[in-house]
Amino acid sequence: MFLPPELSITLLLVLIVVAFMAGFIDAIAGGGGLLTIPALMLSGIPPHLVLGTNKLCATFGSAMASYTFYRRGYFQPSSWRPALAATAIGAAAGAVLAQKMPAQWLNQFLPVVVLLCGLYMLFSKIPERSAEPQPAIGKKRQLPQGLMLGFYDGVAGPGTGAFWTVSTLLLYPLDLLRTTGVARSMNFVSNAMALAMFVIGGQVLWSLGLAMGIALMLGAAVGARLAIGGGSRLIRPLFILMVMALTARLAWQNWFTAA
Repeated sequence: MFLPPELSITLLLVLIVVAFMAGFIDAIAGGGGLLTIPALMLSGIPPHLVLGTNKLCATFGSAMASYTFYRRGYFQPSSWRPALAATAIGAAAGAVLAQKMPAQWLNQFLPVVVLLCGLYMLFSKIPERSAEPQPAIGKKRQLPQGLMLGFYDGVAGPGTGAFWTVSTLLLYPLDLLRTTGVARSMNFVSNAMALAMFVIGGQVLWSLGLAMGIALMLGAAVGARLAIGGGSRLIRPLFILMVMALTARLAWQNWFTAA
């Protein structure tokens, strides 16, 4: 499917601007979907097309952010092969089962889990730099981490970047900048696999998704470079801010407005 007839040029331009801002924020701290999903919903697009189209543009942004961190040496794919494979498998399975799995109970707990991620980042002591230039990364922990977070991103998605950031900080001897590189890269893998499932189901608005995807990709390129230049001093406060905003949105959506 392409552009819906009710989508005006003005609204299209607004969505493109929103996508750029989302890519910028997502590359630094995650949470770009806080902007793109509500904007798409407000444009009158049916919910299933919103999810598929959002995955298309999110894949562009996470790809650019991941590539930028990789080029700067803050993500080493060879150290994360089990996590990459597990994330892809989990995301594909989650996207396939998304419409069959009763997720209402999970949605009720999402605000609490996301809030705990933000509180951990707020009160914990995060190292400015790794103790070693190339710290050893355990392989066994990557499989369950990738499967669970990939599956979650395929089924739902909100807060996936936050979960990757906090769980990676807890499990591996990495500083916040390298952890952000891991989170953005794994988010790209799960976005791409979930997108493939939506494409098979014909639930993507291609013209809109590509236009927003290019804008989101440009925003992600700027945001990733700024994150690398600013290090944890920039990433940490913006991450906490986005997590608190995500918590508020999820709480409102799943506690107060759910029928």
